[in-house]
Amino acid sequence: MIDHTGVPVEDVAKSKAFYRAALAPLGYAVLKEVDGAAGFGVAPKPDFWIGEGAVGKSHVHVAFRVDTRAQVDAFYKAAIAAGGRDNGPPGLRPHYHASYYGAFVFDPDGHNIEAVCHAPA
Repeated sequence: MIDHTGVPVEDVAKSKAFYRAALAPLGYAVLKEVDGAAGFGVAPKPDFWIGEGAVGKSHVHVAFRVDTRAQVDAFYKAAIAAGGRDNGPPGLRPHYHASYYGAFVFDPDGHNIEAVCHAPA
């Protein structure tokens, strides 16, 4: 079981603004800030962290599981409005499974961030 995930970012303030907007439709907020890092989550505990670090040629992929397809759509819209770059608009991805509905956005550092709903329509 994963307790939390951390992602290196080059500009914490810029990435914090991006994630604050992109993850708001999922119920996430900044819950803790310490030493150049910000922890996002649904209260009471942060489970997604960003922190100042070297971003290399290899980027990470993080998928946030949500309950509805509308949340996937809202995530994508908010992430794009916050400066994210499209990496796959909301839609079915039947090559994963019949009900896989996801959206993919590159964050300011090029990390592939996804919201996914596994429930049937």
